Amino acid sequence: MGEACAGGDRPGPDYRTQPREFLGHLYRVAVARALPLGNMARFLPPPPKGRTVVLGAGKAGGAMAHALEALWPPQAALSGLVVTRYGHIPARPVGQRPRIEVVEAGHPVPDAAGQQVARRMLALARGLSADDLVVALISGGGSALLSLPAAGLSLQDKQRINQDLLNSGATISEINCVRKHLSAIKGGRLAQACAPASVVSLCISDVPGDDPSIIASGPTVGDATTCAQALSILQRYRLAVPASVIDLLETGGLETPKPDTASFAGHSVHLIATPGQSLAAAAQAARAGGLAAYVLSDEMEGESREVGRVHAALARAVARHGQPFARPCVLLSGGETTVTVRSSEPGLAPGKGGRAGEFCLGLAQALQGQDGVYALAADTDGIDGVEDNAGAWVAPDTIARALSQGMKIDAYLQRNDAYTFFESLGDLLRTGPTFTNVNDFRAVLIL
Repeated sequence: MGEACAGGDRPGPDYRTQPREFLGHLYRVAVARALPLGNMARFLPPPPKGRTVVLGAGKAGGAMAHALEALWPPQAALSGLVVTRYGHIPARPVGQRPRIEVVEAGHPVPDAAGQQVARRMLALARGLSADDLVVALISGGGSALLSLPAAGLSLQDKQRINQDLLNSGATISEINCVRKHLSAIKGGRLAQACAPASVVSLCISDVPGDDPSIIASGPTVGDATTCAQALSILQRYRLAVPASVIDLLETGGLETPKPDTASFAGHSVHLIATPGQSLAAAAQAARAGGLAAYVLSDEMEGESREVGRVHAALARAVARHGQPFARPCVLLSGGETTVTVRSSEPGLAPGKGGRAGEFCLGLAQALQGQDGVYALAADTDGIDGVEDNAGAWVAPDTIARALSQGMKIDAYLQRNDAYTFFESLGDLLRTGPTFTNVNDFRAVLIL
């Protein structure tokens, strides 16, 4: 992300002659808008009478911790513990004194390191006084990174259930409803442990609708969902859990603290970066380059391939009929789509790839080489699924180049193998970790 600081008010590459580079510019602008250092200062509370303890989890956790260290008064005490994904700790600015411990753990499947840090975080939370302040740094990915199984569950149970949820096609709201009820730290339980200290949560949203109780499964926010809803989701997707856990869900034994819980009184929550803000920045950058830009939505959900096909239908209407938008233009969207993994079915070789790649497969399949349409879909954290790419590009010649190599796009879609498809074409976007996360970014350029 060497150009992550590119400004949305400065024109980038010419979209007419460099469509691929232009789309990459829009992505970088969107990511830059969500970086913690430029968004945090106005939400910071004053130092308290007592201690300031920082607790946090998420893919942006390292960058958020470093931003807070830079912005917090140097004479004021500051300490704490933050967990982020392996490889997602940025270098501290030269001369910046480390005051917050930042550690790494597994994502998207939780591991023992995440379990250990969750225990440590609860220990730090307990024993605080009313004079103390907790600053919680919360971003997407925290659900897996902060893993402490509820009573009756082992880490192995949580790992299996988590992977099954990710493969099921469930929405992020459904996944995190289950996660909250099967956790000893999420769903408001971390904030409850901090009482009677004040808690200020600074969140970078990666979820449709920007609901703080869903971001990282809301460890510092009261939870309005119920055990009954979590049980219904497990049954809907036919996910296996221990019988003892079913009993606890049925009887309410794993219920989460609700928003009106007294220990949450006086707590505050601030969204310091959101998908909508990043899409607006990308739209501004497009307009600065003389191109009409339309933000379709920052809350899109559904199967990635189907969302790709819907975008293709809209792009074809614009390209062929000038409706509902005149060309040239760029269509922008965000949200969090899902992938129902089919490669685990008998007879199918396992595929590789994430939501952005699968969106691009569905888009390219439906476009069928439509002249003048280019696209980029990428995850704003720089990692699409668990691979080394952020996303992929689509161009009018994508299908033709694939066929020239003997690749049929239908076969790659069938086994969820977007990574192999676009890698063979040289069309993967690789950025490395961006140190923030406002989820899916999609841009479709129609010339």
